[in-house]
Amino acid sequence: MYLNDIILNFFGLLVLAVCVLVGVAFLTLLERKVLGYMQIRKGPNKVGYCGVVQPFSDAIKLFNKEQTFPMSSNYFPYYFSPVMSLFISLFCWMVFPFYFGNISFDLGLVFFLCCTSLGVYTVMIAGWSSNSAYSLLGALRAVAQTISYEVSLALILMSFIFLCEGYSLKDFLYFQDYIWFMFLAFPLMIVWFASCLAETNRTPFDFAEGESELVSGFNIEYSSGGFALIFMSEYASILFMSMLFVVLFLGSMVYSFLFFIELVFISFCFIWVRGTLPRYRYDKLMYLAWKSFLPLSLNYLLFFMGLKVIIFCLLT
Repeated sequence: MYLNDIILNFFGLLVLAVCVLVGVAFLTLLERKVLGYMQIRKGPNKVGYCGVVQPFSDAIKLFNKEQTFPMSSNYFPYYFSPVMSLFISLFCWMVFPFYFGNISFDLGLVFFLCCTSLGVYTVMIAGWSSNSAYSLLGALRAVAQTISYEVSLALILMSFIFLCEGYSLKDFLYFQDYIWFMFLAFPLMIVWFASCLAETNRTPFDFAEGESELVSGFNIEYSSGGFALIFMSEYASILFMSMLFVVLFLGSMVYSFLFFIELVFISFCFIWVRGTLPRYRYDKLMYLAWKSFLPLSLNYLLFFMGLKVIIFCLLT
């Protein structure tokens, strides 16, 4: 019986990974379509009906290209860091609040913070092992940026952990039956969204890939499959952050149709921001993290702690 459970869990996670990768493929298509219409032009519309097969065509093209690597690079770290990057992005999805017997995490948020912290190392190793000044600069920028905004993310999560008294994502869904956390802490929602943009290296915080200064950032020496894996891990992280945003602030049950509409809308917001805003200045980014978001998150954390103490005193 125990072996059957392991096999079922394995196949459940395999189906989840495949669904996430298909979602990533169509998220890239959505991005290209939305950016196209924002710039008053058509997006991909030649391959298949309205360009629906375009992501699979791009994937075949990328994986069929010749795999090159710099002669002076550290081969094994260079080769395996994109694989680890995608693996960690997909591994995060294990905290998805299942209701049908797959893996159920009581410490899901702790697991999420551990996985996002590990993601820093893959970027750092990818930039360092390429043995290129541009890739190393891009990696250093990405690592400093990610670590800075992880502090804000952790403090915001701690605020809601004090409120819900649990680390499981299911607790957040149950607590939002009557009122969404979006209405309780609207400023925290805005800070969380901005921190997610910085965490996933998206515009206006895409300093790891600032083309005007660093050509393509930490992935400049990657081609074909390695580049595709880094690209896929970035978009899998965007989908995951959108899912987490919906669970934390928009509280729809994961088996409802509204949940998926909200998830697509938040993913669309990532693209909308990219098509609208110019790139931020790097010192302003750090100022925003340490001088604006950190004090706000700390104030809300103290507020929720005080609120729980007052409620406890009233109940006793």
